[in-house]
Amino acid sequence: MANYLRQFQLPQPYTFYRGGYINQGILAYETWGELNEQGNNAILLLTGLSADSHAASHSSNDTAGWWEFMIGTNKAINTKKWFVICASSLGSCKGSTGPCSQNPTTGNPYRFNFPDLTVEDIAHSAVLLCQSLGISQLHTVIGPSMGGMTALALILNHPNYTRHLIHIASGMTSPPFSTAIRSLQREAILKDVNFNQGYYSVDSWPEEGMKFARKIGMLSYRSAREWNERFPRSLKKVPDQAFGIEFPVESYLEHHANRFVHQFDPISYLYLSRSMDWFNGHSYAAKGQNPLIQKGLETALVVGAHTDLLFPTDLQETIHQLLLGSGCDSHLTITDSIQGHDAFLVDKTTFSTLIEKQLERTSQ
Repeated sequence: MANYLRQFQLPQPYTFYRGGYINQGILAYETWGELNEQGNNAILLLTGLSADSHAASHSSNDTAGWWEFMIGTNKAINTKKWFVICASSLGSCKGSTGPCSQNPTTGNPYRFNFPDLTVEDIAHSAVLLCQSLGISQLHTVIGPSMGGMTALALILNHPNYTRHLIHIASGMTSPPFSTAIRSLQREAILKDVNFNQGYYSVDSWPEEGMKFARKIGMLSYRSAREWNERFPRSLKKVPDQAFGIEFPVESYLEHHANRFVHQFDPISYLYLSRSMDWFNGHSYAAKGQNPLIQKGLETALVVGAHTDLLFPTDLQETIHQLLLGSGCDSHLTITDSIQGHDAFLVDKTTFSTLIEKQLERTSQ
């Protein structure tokens, strides 16, 4: 199996969970390793909101991926042993069809004519991709952040399609604080004068809205404890203008906002953000009942961080208890990582060790 960016043609039409459809939809994806003769070594990696299919470098693209330390030869997800698939989410602007893609019927971008997007749609499209690769059942699905919700949507809607789950920094639903954060991000984008009801262009980009959205996000991705260590209050400079950037933490936010502003499409951001707030895994069962019963999971590793503001540890505890109640051999780990929600991206030793041990446990 070649390790490079490929395209999977979705069925025509591709019908969405909440109604509506698209034609000529595609998923951009990459793979690492080889599918074995038994077809039982496949790992599906589901991404966070702004990540793409390039999780790690490979022979056709030596650029470091967003989980470079995790995937590769003799790494935690050892590509000598595992066949790894990662797709850019349906609805994103990273090669897969989304609201900024051209509508084949009109020849113009979909914009707000794109169907309502849910994490169920993202999960279903990923399952179709895996089936097209000859995978009748996944060994493991791994989902951090939005990917954790997508992994749950996959399990709830496609019972028995994966034997094992690694669920990181996510929940059965978004808590009100997380929804409030994302709501403010969406509002910042929508109210940018250049957003123009979605009819913006490269030359008239909603830069300020995207910058504010990113800065709001950065406040929730990391922890106050980490920032206390990284940004000593004594370090400051004379601002270039009245009330300009003065403190190091302000420079940090500005730097990350400027990096992000043209890397992600504003409408795609709105759609993906809303899909997270719409998801409710509890709705798959009557009140008081366990929605994860009879889904075919053998084992699970559920991971959270004490410093995560977006998805606090009580959400991981809830998932863990539901999994145990369903008969799954679930293990819960709450890390002491100081990096908050982003810990899975930067606390290399902790998360590599956890995932490597889980894969070793399930491969025996």
